[in-house]
Amino acid sequence: MEASRKLICRQRQVFFFFFFLGLAQGGSEFRRYSVVEETEGSSSVTNLAKDLGLGQGELSRRGARVISKGNKLYLQLDQETGDLLLNEKLDREELCGQTEPCMLRFQVLLENPLEFFQAELQVIDINDHAPVFMDRDMLLKISESSPPGTKFPLKNAQDMDVGRNNIENYIISPNSYFRVLTRKRSDGRKYPELVLDKLLDREEEPELRLTLTAQDGGSPPRFGTAQVYIEVVDINDNAPEFEPPFYRVQIPEDSPIGYLIVKVSATDIDIGVNREISYSLFQASEEISKTFEINAMTGEIRLKKQLDFETTQSYEVNIEARDTGSLSGKCTVLTQVMDVNDNAPEVTMSALTRQIPENSPETVVAVFSVSDLDSEENGKISCYIQDDLPFLLKSSMENFYTLVTERPLDRETRAEYNVTITVTDMGTPRLKTEHSITVLVSDVNDNAPAFTQTSYTLSVRENNSPALHIGTVRATDRDAGANAQVTYSLLPPLDAHVPLASLVSINPDNGHLFALRSLDYEALRAFEFRVGAADRGSPALSSQALVRVLVADDNDNAPFVLYPLQNASAPCTELVPRAAEAGYLVTKVVAVDGDSGQNAWLSFQLLKATEPGLFGVWAHNGEVRTARLLSERDAAKHRLVVLVKDNGEPPLSASVTLHVLLVDGFSQPYLPAPEAEATDAAPADPLTIYLVVALASVSSLFLFSVLVFVAVRLCRRGGAASVGRCSVPEGPFPGHLVDVSGTGTLSQSYQYEVCLKGGSGTSEFKFLKPIVTNFQGHSPGPDIEETPNFRKDFGFSIQ
Repeated sequence: MEASRKLICRQRQVFFFFFFLGLAQGGSEFRRYSVVEETEGSSSVTNLAKDLGLGQGELSRRGARVISKGNKLYLQLDQETGDLLLNEKLDREELCGQTEPCMLRFQVLLENPLEFFQAELQVIDINDHAPVFMDRDMLLKISESSPPGTKFPLKNAQDMDVGRNNIENYIISPNSYFRVLTRKRSDGRKYPELVLDKLLDREEEPELRLTLTAQDGGSPPRFGTAQVYIEVVDINDNAPEFEPPFYRVQIPEDSPIGYLIVKVSATDIDIGVNREISYSLFQASEEISKTFEINAMTGEIRLKKQLDFETTQSYEVNIEARDTGSLSGKCTVLTQVMDVNDNAPEVTMSALTRQIPENSPETVVAVFSVSDLDSEENGKISCYIQDDLPFLLKSSMENFYTLVTERPLDRETRAEYNVTITVTDMGTPRLKTEHSITVLVSDVNDNAPAFTQTSYTLSVRENNSPALHIGTVRATDRDAGANAQVTYSLLPPLDAHVPLASLVSINPDNGHLFALRSLDYEALRAFEFRVGAADRGSPALSSQALVRVLVADDNDNAPFVLYPLQNASAPCTELVPRAAEAGYLVTKVVAVDGDSGQNAWLSFQLLKATEPGLFGVWAHNGEVRTARLLSERDAAKHRLVVLVKDNGEPPLSASVTLHVLLVDGFSQPYLPAPEAEATDAAPADPLTIYLVVALASVSSLFLFSVLVFVAVRLCRRGGAASVGRCSVPEGPFPGHLVDVSGTGTLSQSYQYEVCLKGGSGTSEFKFLKPIVTNFQGHSPGPDIEETPNFRKDFGFSIQ
């Protein structure tokens, strides 16, 4: 806020100052001072205290100040001494330009009491600027016909100084043609004027370069220069001239129409349009006008028609050169016609054979004669053909020649020859004539058909549709025409047991092979046969190739279950002791597939079970194992349905039903009585009861047979009284040995020995470990081991 008040107060003081200054201006006295421009700053102009009649120190007490209009103050006041000093160097040209005199007004203000004085400071000019031409290069075009005394005003120079320091006069550099005058305009400025003193000649001096100098009146004087270029404008004052005025040329008589004979040239020392020249035939006869023509712009003389030395040997042609005015010059062209070798040799054909058979001995192809209408050297002839051809030229008599084959020709190597007979004379320049003959080599059947392969391997998937295209054999013949037409056929089979005629057929025209009937991979996996290719030449040539057909397997056979048998009169029942641990091997489903490869890869899956979660089937080997420990609550009878599926596309499958019976031991019947069954379970369907009874009967009979067989075998080895040996009890279960060969998914054969423990009142079964047979089919005697429960260590397959 304080700063704002001070600013307002200051503005009011300035306003009142200029108000009182305006009131007092009318009666004030002017004081005049002067200073030379470029005077150094701080230089003294005058002592104001003395001029105003004031004592020393009074200016300071009264608050004296110097004020000037504008923003820039060129003067300053030393209040102690009263001296009026320059603030800086003053440039008169910058302050006043061309105005003369150059006056700077200022006021001296005394504040206490208020009093002011008006004064003027004159800035005196010095010669500190040289004259300058705005155009340092001037161009004047002056006709060479301009008379002496002609005046040409030039552009003036400029000088920033004034008065006597401004331009005083102009000076031109020394020359033979011009002088310069200094003229003065109404505004006082001076300009140069060029005066022609002597007639110009452009051909002698086409241009002049002068230096124009402007000089001012200062002391010392200063100078400024400019270049004056004077171009002398041409007038038509010179006629065209030929150099040389006479031309002698020689031209061959066989020169073509339009041939350039000679180019004449005239020059005109004038310039511009005055030196433009046009050419023409001068006083030409009709014969010359028909024979020659000249280009009006370039002076080129060319032929209009063919020359003949025998008719005219020379021509004299006059040429005129005329400029754009009426001035002209003339010359003569003597044209001599030269005799040349203008007749080419000629070939006359007397006999010609255009087609010859291949493999033929020396054969005459053509008989011809040559001639030339010229004489002497120009009439002498040489004749030849290309070097890379199997032909020869033989001279039979004067100017007669015979063209023959050099060796037997092979059409398959090259079927056509272009023979060029070249005849050249000995003239200068040499002329030649070429005669071309096309010789065709006709075909002979000398190449048998060749198969692209010596053997072919084809593949076809079984169960194909009849007449299926299974492949193609191809043979080519290098001959042509009928000799290259190939016919295909089936040759008698190598194996007489292969019914080739009912298996495949071949298209005799294109070699396509077709399967005549549906093939079965399981019956025929591959077969071979030969095909023949014969051409239609005379005699016919042939060749043969071997074809092997591979039948690819298709998934057309479902898996077949070998064990357990499904077509038996009674189902097979597997016995499992209730004490069996988890993972106990119940049995193994054995199956085979008639296909091959991945179509025969089998996988097993438990499809249905009486009690899910009790049994499991291994997917890759078909082993049926318990999935957990058995309990008393588990039903005694179980029915399992196992699905056997191959890996074909689409996959085929078969299913097998397994009956599993859980037993505690052989001391109890392994088939419960119908009454007990009826008591423990809900009433069953009569058909189910019948099936269970039948299954139990068949299983008992089978088990009894096995036990009897095992007991007999064991008794023969060690006797009935040996401890730890099996004896045949009097009970209903004799010992028995079961031998199963490794077929289907089993890798080897297994044997099981089953017997009853002798003297056991409960008729408890005793089971042995499996015995692996050796390669001779004999079983070593195993150690007999009593077990309280039924035990099986591995499944078995039936072959």
